[in-house]
Amino acid sequence: MRITEVETIPVGTPAPHKGGSNWLFVKLVTDDGLVGWGEPTKTDYRLETLQAAYEEFAEQFLIGFDPFNVEQLRWDLYRGAHDFHAPGNVQGQLFAGAEMACWDIVGKAVGEPIYRLLGGRYNDRLRSYTYLHYRWEPPQSPEKAAEAAREYVDMGFTGLKLDPLHPIAGPRPVSLEELQYGEDVVAAIRREVGDSCDILLGTHGQLDTQTARRFANRIEEYDPLWFEEPVPPENVSEMARVAESTSIPIATGERISTKHQFSTIIESGAAGIIQPDTGLTGILQAKKIAGMAETHYIPVAPWHYCGPIQGAANIQLDVCTPNFLIQESIEDWEFFHNELLKDPLEWNDGDIIPPSDPGLGVELDESVAEQHPPNETTHHADRSHYSIEANRRYIEEHIDQ
Repeated sequence: MRITEVETIPVGTPAPHKGGSNWLFVKLVTDDGLVGWGEPTKTDYRLETLQAAYEEFAEQFLIGFDPFNVEQLRWDLYRGAHDFHAPGNVQGQLFAGAEMACWDIVGKAVGEPIYRLLGGRYNDRLRSYTYLHYRWEPPQSPEKAAEAAREYVDMGFTGLKLDPLHPIAGPRPVSLEELQYGEDVVAAIRREVGDSCDILLGTHGQLDTQTARRFANRIEEYDPLWFEEPVPPENVSEMARVAESTSIPIATGERISTKHQFSTIIESGAAGIIQPDTGLTGILQAKKIAGMAETHYIPVAPWHYCGPIQGAANIQLDVCTPNFLIQESIEDWEFFHNELLKDPLEWNDGDIIPPSDPGLGVELDESVAEQHPPNETTHHADRSHYSIEANRRYIEEHIDQ
């Protein structure tokens, strides 16, 4: 079996763009007619770059390649060019989308879900969480945050993630007013949901070390499940300092592309929960990363803020991972994700029900994809807030709303 065709399919999501403004799907076709689907993540601001990269990548590495040799594909890239020895996002995305599609083909060729080829079914149902910012975000009031949390708990969710602080570029210190606001938000949610739901906190690396430690001390009594990227993940020793100062588990992984980087984080004790992104690492490497974490009794909670193919890849990983904790969802997958699939992903009472069809277990509906051309995008961050003084002005204007 050999790959004979490589195609990229960009798709623009409808407003309010849950999971990103644009997604990119990779379609591989073999000489015997099998089709495999992949999805690199974080494509909003590099859609054309990735499409062009796939054109070059296809000729050099994919056309004529045996999709069963997934390990060889990664090592051909890793050893074939110096820049792939420590791949950044573009190189990681490039590989992950193609590797995912290869696994889809392999599963279809042998008539088995991917998880059956990576250890078999361990988890029958997959606990999921959703971001609160689809219904609430700063600087809305703590009371509104509690109302949004209640709506999701009533849907069946037992885990909710939020960024309780105004998200601007970091690392940065914040004012006492903002720290108090963030604490008030977390406290209001805990009062509303009680012990029926875990609170997951994400700050996207926006804090400096001392501010992160101060904030963790404030919110510790509300027992969050994790404190995600309190500081940027590239400085592992500083993240470890935060971890040492709090009982709240530190989580990280969405911006990390290799098992070597994850190994450093795991060995350092910087994180108590890891969040690999299969659209950046690939499925097999994510499985290896989960195995490294398992030896340190660290749970795995794969990242997802993109389209349904990467979501399906996460699900395949989750099913065969003993140390799986919880899976990020875009609400209950009924926004645009399931519209793009011929058969929808199943979500029931807070859990994802894994598909049993071969490969990824899902098929992209190309007729729907064709009806949604890419959206024009600009960077989501408002640069007028990229200073401490600007942030103070923002808090003064909005904190009481």
